[in-house]
Amino acid sequence: QVQLVESGGGLVQAGGSLNLSCAASGSIASISDMAWYRQAPGQQRDLIATITRRGRTNYAFSMKGRFTISRDNAKKMVHLQMNSLKPEDTAVYLCFAEIVTVTGNAAMDYWGKGTLVTVSS
Repeated sequence: QVQLVESGGGLVQAGGSLNLSCAASGSIASISDMAWYRQAPGQQRDLIATITRRGRTNYAFSMKGRFTISRDNAKKMVHLQMNSLKPEDTAVYLCFAEIVTVTGNAAMDYWGKGTLVTVSS
């Protein structure tokens, strides 16, 4: 069984910073792409950034400059550094990973349950 667990969310004032983390655990053979998404109330889930196992990153255009994705392959973790936060960044932030389990033959998509980030004005 594989789990993705996010942490680091909370309440922050506009202009502040937060660092989110996501830890993968379970019967994992390998992890390929990892990513962060966010979903505001009543809105669709939006991609923030992806990162390959080798560290190549890709950001949604609107997220460039303020958000930085990174990963630690040894710890099976992915992070999201968020700076200059705005009230419109308020959302549930979700971790995503493509994981091959020790009993699997192909990568499958896994999601965390999310961590809430609230930015006050």
